[in-house]
Amino acid sequence: MLKQRVITALVLLAILLPALFAPVVWPFAVVTLVMIGAAGWEWARLNGASFAAAVGMGALLCVACGGALWAGWVSAAPRAAWWCATLVWVLGGAWALKGGPAAWSSLSKPLRWTLGLVALWMAWLALANARAAGVNFILSVFCLVWAADIAAYFGGKAFGKRKLAPAISPGKSWEGVWSGMAGVLALAALWISLDRSLAVDSKSLYTLLRERHGTFGLVLVLVFLAAMSVVGDLMESLVKRSAGVKDSSGLLPGHGGVLDRVDALLPVFPLALAMSSM
Repeated sequence: MLKQRVITALVLLAILLPALFAPVVWPFAVVTLVMIGAAGWEWARLNGASFAAAVGMGALLCVACGGALWAGWVSAAPRAAWWCATLVWVLGGAWALKGGPAAWSSLSKPLRWTLGLVALWMAWLALANARAAGVNFILSVFCLVWAADIAAYFGGKAFGKRKLAPAISPGKSWEGVWSGMAGVLALAALWISLDRSLAVDSKSLYTLLRERHGTFGLVLVLVFLAAMSVVGDLMESLVKRSAGVKDSSGLLPGHGGVLDRVDALLPVFPLALAMSSM
């Protein structure tokens, strides 16, 4: 299993890193478009679609992303898209997590398919726009999610007592959530200092938020984004529990599926763009 995980990770890095550091945006947009299409197929399958219907929905998602690429939205998407994503994730996420797997299963399949595909499309659009903003900016958003996850894991292991959502993800605790938020704030302080001392191609999310909202606003937004990364993770866990499966698919040997790797990123990227564009 470990060998599989390492090989898969190396292959993914070999594909993603050249696209990420390319001098133009479209290679990264195209690579992530393929990945988000695969995530769309996984989403449809998790929500009861047949194999053929799921392939069709994954292809439809790719076409929608391609349309945005053709329209030039990968570098200048309407700001309203980020606020629509914020509403979907905050209100829809709160409803779904409160109701649990039973409430999710009670929704019609077409509605579940539509909600997921729209969320994935907005996440891809936000990824492309974040790359257009600069490598330093997009890496700062990626690292926010990773820092929240890593700090939450170790904080939960060390201090976890109160379960966060036992019916959805029994391993998560409130102490892990607070630890994740603390990890994000520490990362932000370090990154802002590096922005000042290093030659970077763009401002990081943290520097932009501090310039636009002040230190107190920066803290509030980062706590919110760290919380939403947990919501993204829990939402995928909820859907998988509703479907009775452990992984979203077996597309990434040793890692599960694409959704298993990007779940926490899905709400954070569009919401980060919304907060930094205010």
